[in-house]
Amino acid sequence: MQGLLKLSRAIDWLNAQVGKYAIWLILAATVISGLNAIVRKVFNTSSNAFLEVQWYLFAWSFLIAAGFTLLNREHVRIDVLNSRLSKRKQVWIDIIGFAFFLTPLCITVLWLSMPVVLQMYHSGEMSGNSGGLIRWPVWAALPFGFTLLLLQGWSELIKRIAFLRGEGPDPMGRLTDKTAEAELIEALRLQAEVEAAKAATGAAPKPQH
Repeated sequence: MQGLLKLSRAIDWLNAQVGKYAIWLILAATVISGLNAIVRKVFNTSSNAFLEVQWYLFAWSFLIAAGFTLLNREHVRIDVLNSRLSKRKQVWIDIIGFAFFLTPLCITVLWLSMPVVLQMYHSGEMSGNSGGLIRWPVWAALPFGFTLLLLQGWSELIKRIAFLRGEGPDPMGRLTDKTAEAELIEALRLQAEVEAAKAATGAAPKPQH
């Protein structure tokens, strides 16, 4: 089990790194979108290549960050019933979901998308728009992103099995990106605010009778 937990930590690290840099793709898409708007307004012209690269970048940022989203438990969950169950039952629901729903879905997408990507790569298929881009780079985001999502699903599965065996921490506990120093600073800041509020209340003039 410890070997699997090491694999889980490696997958977590990989998706954390990917998620950290995926934000730059969104920034690039935003900058290009702004430049396209300026050029269209000022020079009354536009480029299909630059228009297409916007959604290429968005597609890549959305798909490769799916594993990072799962790592941070930011995906959509229906907690109306799940939140009423015990922790072990919640973990079992996740295990069933990762093993019998997420894994087959990811494998199916990989099975169907890889031949398409390879075909487009070998044929050099281009966009149907005048001056558009080559197609395979944006299609490659599908197998790449779903591979990361599949790996993260397996990582979450490992963590939940380890928890049920008593060999790992609660995989559904509180997440935080803050270091111990940052948490200490935050606690001191809150304490200072409370003390300041108390001092202000004590210094307030008493009502006249």
